[in-house]
Amino acid sequence: MATRKSIWVLFGILVIPIWILGSAIQVGAEMLKGRNVLTTTKYEEIAVSDESGHVLAILISEGLAFFENGEIAKMRNHRILDTTPGKDSQSISYNIFTFEDGSTVVTRTQRLMVPDKSGNFSAKVTGGLIKGTGRFEGIKGTISAVGKDFLPSKGEAGRFLNDFTWTYTLPTK
Repeated sequence: MATRKSIWVLFGILVIPIWILGSAIQVGAEMLKGRNVLTTTKYEEIAVSDESGHVLAILISEGLAFFENGEIAKMRNHRILDTTPGKDSQSISYNIFTFEDGSTVVTRTQRLMVPDKSGNFSAKVTGGLIKGTGRFEGIKGTISAVGKDFLPSKGEAGRFLNDFTWTYTLPTK
């Protein structure tokens, strides 16, 4: 009986500090909202050949991210895309945000795109902030976003935008 009670006491001693530290980490998280607008600068695709129009593509897009705090960052997006016209599509991206002071943030996102009535795609994006430099050294966090992919006409570049929220922490200095 004493052994069982000792185990519960030890369990309590371990769980309570973890719970307190976990709460402190959540309380310290910051949020930053913004919008990015990108244009595709490089696009290569291969046909999957299982149905008409189904392709795998690798693309690079560049543009700007406008943050609610007034900052603007250059943005470069490296994306692998699995898409079929008129059907749900998906992609994985690595995104590099470069701020005016030279600091950077690297994110990894997953994008689920659903065709809308206009023939373009509405998107839901989730992901994480995985790396930073300068004032963002040690950044960790999550991303959620909604967006729109505008299908290009023949000979035109693809364009897309996202309204995003970063929820993140930075190490104390």
